[in-house]
Amino acid sequence: MRTVFWNRLAESDYFQIIDYILLNWGESSAQNFIDQVDKIESMLESGNVDFEATNRKNIRRCVLSKQVTLYYKIFGRKSVELLRFINNYQDKRKMNI
Repeated sequence: MRTVFWNRLAESDYFQIIDYILLNWGESSAQNFIDQVDKIESMLESGNVDFEATNRKNIRRCVLSKQVTLYYKIFGRKSVELLRFINNYQDKRKMNI
């Protein structure tokens, strides 16, 4: 088992996305997003799966939907840091990971 921890940017992104979903698509859609993130977090904790590698060392990404991608960093076999939840429509060169 690995420990999954969230940095401040990931937490901020997460809650902003939930607020946006609630405002535009309602509680059911927001709950679906929350459930999906919980499932991915559990998968990362198990250590049995890692998602697509990026061009940055030890940083991987998981596409949650056509709108949102999760970026995370692996620290050996012990821990994973959730870095950012990024809107797929924003300029990737401007994202701070």
